[in-house]
Amino acid sequence: MSLIKSEKEIDYIRQSCKIVAGALIHIGGMVNPGVSTSEIDEAIESFIRAEGGIPAFKGYGRNSKRNGFPASACISVNEEVVHGIPGNRKLINGDIVSVDVGVKKNGYFGDGAYTFEIGDVSKKKKQLLKITEESLYRGIGKAIEGNTINDIAIAVQTYVEGSGFGVVRDLVGHGIGRNLHEEPAVPNFYSPANTQRLRAGMTIAIEPMVNYGTYIVETLSDGWTIVSADGEPSAHFEHTILITDSKPEILTKI
Repeated sequence: MSLIKSEKEIDYIRQSCKIVAGALIHIGGMVNPGVSTSEIDEAIESFIRAEGGIPAFKGYGRNSKRNGFPASACISVNEEVVHGIPGNRKLINGDIVSVDVGVKKNGYFGDGAYTFEIGDVSKKKKQLLKITEESLYRGIGKAIEGNTINDIAIAVQTYVEGSGFGVVRDLVGHGIGRNLHEEPAVPNFYSPANTQRLRAGMTIAIEPMVNYGTYIVETLSDGWTIVSADGEPSAHFEHTILITDSKPEILTKI
């Protein structure tokens, strides 16, 4: 599978990404104390389908060892890093909640995430969200033709760890197109192996996952929800972007 997308493929990816961004805008006004995560998920699925898309996460990952993901969005609260399963849990004042949305349309995918503040959030959570979102844009700023994946990774890691937070290492960003997850992997930390050079026409999802404390994570017994090992809060922001011959284009811009 080619990492370089044709203009037609890019147009299809752009359409899916537009629905992702629209879904996150759509639920922005309802992410408040007293609302359950399942209500948010239902609103996201309704929006996606009304726009002619398919929820990309629903049923994802099904194999002989586990069931597919049971919802349309990954909704992760406080110490939940990613892949939180929506349910009866109601948001309360002071929570932070990551909402990760994937969409498939015309056979191509878009992916994006945003971490919302619920009511009056503590200073430490506000700082965590600020640094995580800013690290995303620092990574995007390095997503230039001719740079490498490591240029993105170093920009994110340096900023996050320089601010005193932990960059999750067990989870990474990814290429995206005809498949939700494609090559190349896009880590948020330096590795000698991250030498893939960026070329115009590549589409990738950059997604810093940042913990207030340790970068170490654990998976809960549901087989999906990933949490910080020390129980401290975590934040997650993600954009699908297009590498061009000039500055990167954010396809999921809200």
